[in-house]
Amino acid sequence: MNIGYACITRGPAAGRYRTCRKQNATPEHLTTLIKHNLTVLENMIEYNHHQKIRLFRMSSDMIPFGSDFQTNTLDWSTLFKSEFERIGKKIDAYQMRVSMHPGQYTVLNSPDSGVVERAVDDLVYHTQFMENLNLDATHKIILHIGGVYGDKETAIDRFVNTYEKLDDLIKKRLIIENDDRSYNIEEVIEISKLTGAPVVYDNLHHKINHSGSYGNDYDWVKKAAETWRKNDGRPKVHYSEQQIGGRVGSHSQSVSIDAFLEFYNAVSPLDIDIMLEVKDKNLSARKCLLATSTKLDIKELELEWARYKYSVLERSPAIYNEIRELLKDKEDYPVVTFYRLIENALNTELKTGPSINALEHVWGYVKNQVTDKEKEKFQLMKLASESELSKLVKAKAYVLKLAEKYDAAYLLQSLYFYL
Repeated sequence: MNIGYACITRGPAAGRYRTCRKQNATPEHLTTLIKHNLTVLENMIEYNHHQKIRLFRMSSDMIPFGSDFQTNTLDWSTLFKSEFERIGKKIDAYQMRVSMHPGQYTVLNSPDSGVVERAVDDLVYHTQFMENLNLDATHKIILHIGGVYGDKETAIDRFVNTYEKLDDLIKKRLIIENDDRSYNIEEVIEISKLTGAPVVYDNLHHKINHSGSYGNDYDWVKKAAETWRKNDGRPKVHYSEQQIGGRVGSHSQSVSIDAFLEFYNAVSPLDIDIMLEVKDKNLSARKCLLATSTKLDIKELELEWARYKYSVLERSPAIYNEIRELLKDKEDYPVVTFYRLIENALNTELKTGPSINALEHVWGYVKNQVTDKEKEKFQLMKLASESELSKLVKAKAYVLKLAEKYDAAYLLQSLYFYL
């Protein structure tokens, strides 16, 4: 079983993808953007490998206007052939599984033929990207069924008819998922029987949108898994939690260790991969991997603590001290308690005293290297933060800039600047 995350990394990792407006999408500019984005992707693959994350959803945005063949006229497959081959070989060598997930406007069952044509173009683009990596059919493209348009039966027929006309290269990768509004897991499994497309079970979507007979996660994951063939690889599921106070269906900031383990223990007898859909991305993936690992090594928690410690200190000095005590026993592996405490700290509201205390601790990593002018600027920013806590963001950003300038390696791995 692999556990992974979607699209971008949080924290000091691999960079950010870049795009442009259509009017600026010249061949020269697009070439620069694509080269940058493929470099970011390669860095993310390396990061995931280092973190032992073997499941990763790649962003759809790596080739700007990739499915708009009038705007992006580059032969990017040929132009970046060596980059694709190198990245694909790394994915294969690292035994990593990648996927892509076209967005909400890629709708195969629309009654508008123009919308359908653009959706097919988008699938052509995603498939071409995957094929360029020379990866087998276990690396998938996920799609929702689409809209209802006042007549679900007819909408399903349109989806099936459009699916049947898709190129075989698309169909070998395409998998379908239940959503939180229109098509529940039972309906998607029925559509799978008509198309042959494997089914992805999404637990949060199922909680929101089900047929009335709710059922448990194990049963639905098992039924969805039965739609997968051997050459499709291990069945995938999507796991997410509702953001408290957010709109229905919005993903939580972080995965709750207790809620995830309840789900994991329920479905672990099944041979599946779990894609986390959560706002803190790789941070939750790492948490869930360590919580389910059979290799119990306190050093892994110590590495995590080095990254989280100042984010905890600025919110709760009491929890900071509690975690330090927890990790003193080098024969133990208190992973669940460790993450419970971190979750409690991160859910604590920032207050001036602890926040300034943490800022001063972090400042200590660079204060002996900075110039007098930099020291004066920091002190002014600290004073401003003491008067108005919202200004702490700028003070932290300035310390990060100094950490980069003076290569404060330990500090540069901290999540303090990102949480």
